Amino acid sequence: MGRVTDQPSRLMLLTTVRSYRMEAFRAAADRLGIAVVTGLDLPPELADQWPEALPLSFAAPDEAAAGIAAYAAGHPLAAILSVDDSGSLVAAAASRALGLPHNDPAAAVAARDKFVMRRLLREGGVATPWFERFTTADDPAVVAARAPYPCVVKPLNLNGSRGVIRADSPAELIAAVGRLTRLIAPDGPPRPYLIEAFIPGFEVALEGLLDDGQLRVLALFDKPDPLDGPFFEETIYVTPSRLPGATQTAIAATTAAAARALGLCAGPVHAELRVNADGAWLVEVAGRSIGGLCSQVLRFGIDASLEELILRQAVGLPLGDTGRRDRAAGVMMIPIPQAGLLRAVEGVEEAAAVPLIDGVEITARLHYPLTPLPEGDSYLGFIFARGETPGEVEAALRQAHGRLRFAIDPLLTVL
Repeated sequence: MGRVTDQPSRLMLLTTVRSYRMEAFRAAADRLGIAVVTGLDLPPELADQWPEALPLSFAAPDEAAAGIAAYAAGHPLAAILSVDDSGSLVAAAASRALGLPHNDPAAAVAARDKFVMRRLLREGGVATPWFERFTTADDPAVVAARAPYPCVVKPLNLNGSRGVIRADSPAELIAAVGRLTRLIAPDGPPRPYLIEAFIPGFEVALEGLLDDGQLRVLALFDKPDPLDGPFFEETIYVTPSRLPGATQTAIAATTAAAARALGLCAGPVHAELRVNADGAWLVEVAGRSIGGLCSQVLRFGIDASLEELILRQAVGLPLGDTGRRDRAAGVMMIPIPQAGLLRAVEGVEEAAAVPLIDGVEITARLHYPLTPLPEGDSYLGFIFARGETPGEVEAALRQAHGRLRFAIDPLLTVL
């Protein structure tokens, strides 16, 4: 990374029309005086609806990279970043074509494909559970006979615990495979999926930056709610971690080793780990920052956002002070309690009035259907809190959540 420039920079941010993350990156770019152009995953027939964006097909990374290179010929770019997982392969391919610092395309693939990730982690000496790749064409009974229990079935490239299901017996695994098949291959050709041994323990999330392969830890989040299945819906993140220093050091070391094993060397990294008596185990590591609106709880130096640090590094500006000034901060991703149509949200003002609560944002739209995990891929919204201690922040988040009320009409089933 390491280049420094005094000239105004232009960078391209790759995203989708559904991303939560774009607004925060745009605000950070404005604050830094960096010009932004958006590369949007769009079919050509919809390009007129977003005239300011460069339409791209993220499903064809090489073709999209060629489109970015053609654009850059007349509008030089200092960096290309994907604000989430959706455009990471395109960002890597385009950056390589233009000679810009970024992760190798093979590393971007490894951070997106859970089977490739597990294989490279094992080859790199990172603690790895039993795992095996199957396809939806395989006989579920044969698959169930091969798997250890408890185990977890996972799609290879969905995010946010979507499609991830724990099974404690062959019967449960057969049912889980059927449910996953309906999600990822309802009518089309067979699709691959992963089964791995369930990793016991508690879960944490690490946010960091990689620079020439060196990991700088920016935040370590505790996840105080147990994530033991059968589904793995995340709720509360609180930082700083309350874990002993030695445990935090082991978590950082495992994350750095995992990044090396995958070939990730530049830019943001978001890692999920489980910790037990045998140490820290990498669940997944992604070459992007934390998802949703969760980054709002992180402030660095005088008042820099996580996105500002990411953009500074990308265009070669000094990072400045990366220390956190808040004593404690946290976010709750509000879970979807049931499938149906969201009709009303009450108690938002009551929740926002809870001491230490910094904000409540409901992102689900009224009169639109809600789908919980494992099929769903979103939350009702986010609650943010800041305080003196992680325990106080966690308690405030739970109290605020308890004051929210959601009216959801069940969807009618057509026989």
